[in-house]
Amino acid sequence: MPDWSYHPIFKPLLFALPPERARRYTLRAIGAVGRMPGGAFLIRTLGHLETPPEASATLWGLRFDCPVGLGGEVDPRGEARTALSQFGFGYLEIGPISERGTPPANLRREKAAQSIHTGNRFANDGVERIERTLRRDRRRGGRSKPLFLRLRHDAGAAPAEAAAQYARLAARLAPYAAAFVVDAIDERRPEPERSAALRGAAAAVREAAPGKPLLLYVPPDASDEALDAYAAEARAHWDGVVVGSAVADPSGGWRSGAAALDDARRAVVRLRSLLPRPFGIVAAGGVVEPKDAVDLRRDGADLIELNAGLVFAGPGLPKRTNEALLYDAIRDAPAPEPPSFWRSWGWMQLLGVAMGIGGVIAWLLAATTVVLPYDTRFLGIDRDALHRLNERLLPFMAHDRMTLAGTMVSIGIMYIGLARYGMRRRLHWARMAAMTSGAVGFSGFFLYLGYGYFDPLHAAVSAALLPMFILAMRDTRDEPSRLQPGDRNDARWRRSLYGQLAFVCAGVGLTVGGLAIAGVGVTHVFVPSDLAYLETRVPHLHEANPRLVPVIAHDRAGFGGALFADGLAVLMTALWGLQQGERWVWRMLLLAGLPGFAAGLGVHWSIGYTDFLHLLPVYALVALYAIGLVLLYPYLHARNDAPPVAAAATKSAEPESLR
Repeated sequence: MPDWSYHPIFKPLLFALPPERARRYTLRAIGAVGRMPGGAFLIRTLGHLETPPEASATLWGLRFDCPVGLGGEVDPRGEARTALSQFGFGYLEIGPISERGTPPANLRREKAAQSIHTGNRFANDGVERIERTLRRDRRRGGRSKPLFLRLRHDAGAAPAEAAAQYARLAARLAPYAAAFVVDAIDERRPEPERSAALRGAAAAVREAAPGKPLLLYVPPDASDEALDAYAAEARAHWDGVVVGSAVADPSGGWRSGAAALDDARRAVVRLRSLLPRPFGIVAAGGVVEPKDAVDLRRDGADLIELNAGLVFAGPGLPKRTNEALLYDAIRDAPAPEPPSFWRSWGWMQLLGVAMGIGGVIAWLLAATTVVLPYDTRFLGIDRDALHRLNERLLPFMAHDRMTLAGTMVSIGIMYIGLARYGMRRRLHWARMAAMTSGAVGFSGFFLYLGYGYFDPLHAAVSAALLPMFILAMRDTRDEPSRLQPGDRNDARWRRSLYGQLAFVCAGVGLTVGGLAIAGVGVTHVFVPSDLAYLETRVPHLHEANPRLVPVIAHDRAGFGGALFADGLAVLMTALWGLQQGERWVWRMLLLAGLPGFAAGLGVHWSIGYTDFLHLLPVYALVALYAIGLVLLYPYLHARNDAPPVAAAATKSAEPESLR
C-alpha cells in the first residue's frame, strides 16, 4: 500500500479499527503479498524503492543498503519481514524477544500528537514463536535485510537470572541475527546495581554469540546523568547504542512517535559528545517525517529507525527519508557533468520529436484523405468506392487513425520530457519509464501483422526510429536527484497523494485500454457500438471486400499498442516521478494529455460517433487527468529551499525549468 493508496483509502479504514487489530490485518496482508511469486518485485515496482549506492552505509563491519531501518515496534514478531524489507529499509529489527513473553497491553492512537500509547512496551510472544517464524522464513528461502534482534529479560528477573536468559536467547537466535540489541536497562534499580546488570548482560551475550555486534538499548528520556553513565558502560563493554523509540508517560505506560522526538534528539546529541565516531549510534525514536531523520543524523546518529511514524506518515516514509538523507549528504558536493547530447538522452529526445512530427502528419492525413495509396492498392478499390460501400466507413477509419495520431503526439511529448529533464540528469526512474514504454511500443509493430496486412510506411518509420531508441539506452549510469526533496508531511504533500492516485488510475486505465483495444484489433476487430455506428455486420463487410477488415484491424491493433506504450509512460511517471518541485513533470503530463484527449474526443464528436458507453472511459480519464493536475500543481510547483552553495553546484547540471 503506497502512500497514494494508504492515505486516501486504507488509512481511514485502518484507523476505524482498534490499533492492534489494524496492525495484525496489515501485517498479514503485506506478508501474504511478500510470499506471493513476484510479490517482492510488485512492492518494489509500485514504490520504486531501490536505494542508490550513494545511500549505503557500513557500521560494525555490516553493510547497509541505506541508513534507514525498521524498528521492532512495527512488526515485533517478524511475520512480514520479507515484504517489509522491500520498502526501502537497510535493516530490520525484531523484538523485544524474551523467553516467556509478556502479554500485550492496549494500544491507543493519539492522532493530533502523531503518537501511539502502549501500556507495555515489552509485549511479545516469547522466543519460541519468534524462532519458529525465523526458521520458517529461512526454509522458504525468503531474502531479507540484516536483522537486529532486540532481547529483553523476563519481568522480575534478578540480574544474574537476566544474564542467563540473555545468554540462552542469544545462543538460540544467533543463526538469524546480524546484531543483537539488548534492552537490559531497568531504571527502577539503583545505579551501581544497574551498571552491574548491564555488564553481566553484555558478557553473557558475547560469550553465547561471539562476533555479533552488541548494541545497548537506551531510553530516550533518560536523565543527563543516566546518559553519562550509559555512555561510560557502552564505551567499555558495547559496540553501539540504540536510542529507544518510547518515552514514559507520566500517567502510565509509554508513548512512541512524535512524542519521543525531542528526547531522542537530546539523547543523541549528548551520547555523541561522549561517544565519538566510529562508535555507532542508532536513533529509533520520533521520526514522523523525513526532516526528523535529517535532524537526528545532524545531531550525530549513524542509523535511523522508523517505528510509529509509519502509522501516521505511511509506508512511503522510508523512501522519502532515504531521499532526504541522501540529499543532505550530497547537497554541497559538486554536481557531476551531465552526459552529452549524443551519449543517450539526446537520441531519446530526437525519438520524441520524430514521434510528434509523425503524429502531426498522421493527424493531417486522417483529417483529409484518410486512406493512403498503398491502402487502396491492397483493397483494390479507391476512396470513392469505399464511400459508396458505406458512407460511414471512411469516417470510422478516420476515427481510428486520428486517435492513433493523437497518441503518437502524446508519446512524443512524454519522451521529450523524460529525455531532456530526466535522462539528462540520469534519473533512474525516467530512464526506466522511457525504456519500458519504448520497448513495448516497438514490439507493438508486430500487432499490425495480426490480420495479415503489412503497413510499409509504419515498417519504414519503425526501422528508422529503432536505432535512436537503442542508442538512447546506452547510458545505464544513474545519479541521485540534486533537487531538494519534500521533507514535511504538510497539507501540500497530503493533497498531492490524491493527485497521484488520480494519475495512477489514469495510467492504469490507459494501459488496460491499450491492451483491450489491441486485443480487439487482432481478434474480433469490432465492438458492438462500432457495428451500430456503421449500421452493418462483419459478414457484410467481408462480402463487400474481403480485405477491408484486415485494414481496419491493423489500425485498431496499432492504436492499441501505441496507447499501451503511452499509458506505461504515464503510469511510471505517476508511480515514480512525482517529486516536490519537479515542475517539468506537471507540464509534461499536461501537454501530453492535450493531443490525446483532443484527438480521441474531437474525432468522435466530429463524425457523430457519440455513444455514451463507448466514450465513458475517455470521459473518466479526462476527469482523472484534470483532478490529478489540479491537486499536484502546488506540490510539483513548490519552491525548494536549497542553500546557495547547493544551488550553485547544481546549476550546470539542471535544466532551466528546474531552477
